[in-house]
Amino acid sequence: MNEEHRIASPVMTPEEIHFDASLRPTRFEEFIGQEKVKENLRIFVQAARERKEALDHVLLVGPPGLGKTTLSHILARELGVEVKVTSGPVLERQGDLAAILTNLSPRDILFVDEIHRMNRVVEEVLYPAMEEFQLDILIGQGPSARSIRIDLPRFTLVGATTRSGMLTSPLRDRFGIFVRLDYYGADDIARVVRRSASILNVGLTGGGDEEIARRARGTPRIANRLLRRVRDYAQVRGDGTITREAACEGLALLEVDERGLDPMDRKLLLAIIDKFDGGPVGIDTLSAALSEDKETLEDVYEPFLIQ
Repeated sequence: MNEEHRIASPVMTPEEIHFDASLRPTRFEEFIGQEKVKENLRIFVQAARERKEALDHVLLVGPPGLGKTTLSHILARELGVEVKVTSGPVLERQGDLAAILTNLSPRDILFVDEIHRMNRVVEEVLYPAMEEFQLDILIGQGPSARSIRIDLPRFTLVGATTRSGMLTSPLRDRFGIFVRLDYYGADDIARVVRRSASILNVGLTGGGDEEIARRARGTPRIANRLLRRVRDYAQVRGDGTITREAACEGLALLEVDERGLDPMDRKLLLAIIDKFDGGPVGIDTLSAALSEDKETLEDVYEPFLIQ
């Protein structure tokens, strides 16, 4: 199943980019949940600002939709610097990364999403850039080729990954700050729903926020998506206010059950129970049985289902 068509997918769809940005917190005070993470980052940011230094390189680890991109923008805002955004798969050649690095200003943040998918050849450019703030560039080809070293401004690399185990040791060891984001509790997700509803001018009453939160799989991105869909249901079938009843009915139509499971989740669980007698079953076998690539099973389905 295409992840963009799953209502309970934590992966952002292209049409959600603008919507997600409109709801994105811009300060630590607005960011709900992840209290220990926020407190640590506040301390690191304040210390860097007082010393007028670049923040140490930061690695953000966690399932999709928990706020890694949002935190990178908050860090830039709190530090009073710019953030340049790219992703691992986009950086295909060393020159792509070199062009970005040479255009950074002192203390700027370079955010690389899905950093575990970066080309290993490109990754090698990062080693001296992160450690010595220098860039080695090869000029020419063959016997006449020569390497020159360019000084870079002291910047902060913020990498985001759902699979930290896929990072090479040399890259992982160069991050000074390691942050792991966990799934949100129901109370925090309900607060996210109420905040988003307020921004969208959607009425919430009678436990509608709690019902959406209960089915949001501990993921703010999914909570906001469910809120949008239940808002549509309440507008067409009701008076526009999201009540517990409206939330239950709307989510039932979307086939999202009380545990937050959607049809694909149930299909996966039933396959393990019915086809493989409850398991164990290898990821390659399960991938073939479900006609789904194993990376999606590992990154999208498995993290929530094993909770």
